[in-house]
Amino acid sequence: MKQVMVVGCSAYMESCYGCPGEWRCMTAAAVGEGKFAEPSQILAMIRCECPGRATVSNVGLAIKQSQRKPDAIHLAKCMAEAKPDCPYVSAEEMGKRIEAKTGVPVVSGTHEYV
Repeated sequence: MKQVMVVGCSAYMESCYGCPGEWRCMTAAAVGEGKFAEPSQILAMIRCECPGRATVSNVGLAIKQSQRKPDAIHLAKCMAEAKPDCPYVSAEEMGKRIEAKTGVPVVSGTHEYV
């Protein structure tokens, strides 16, 4: 089973703007739907807090503290497809920063649920 981490937008997750929290991401990972090619274990859910300065460090810390390097890091649907877009950093740029810091491939998106 693949092991993954998920990074979500705290503004969406906390205020429910189209995202009721992490349960959709967790469901898609558990059953291998959406951007998960197979059932996957989520090692950590990290929230990107505005303006996103600590997100890359928090991902690195989650890897260190879990003592397991994930097979992939997914940017949750609320980050990858946010409307309106994040005013601080694009999902593409955040993915590049995370990948550069961790060496772990970043996948844009998690689920296809409405």
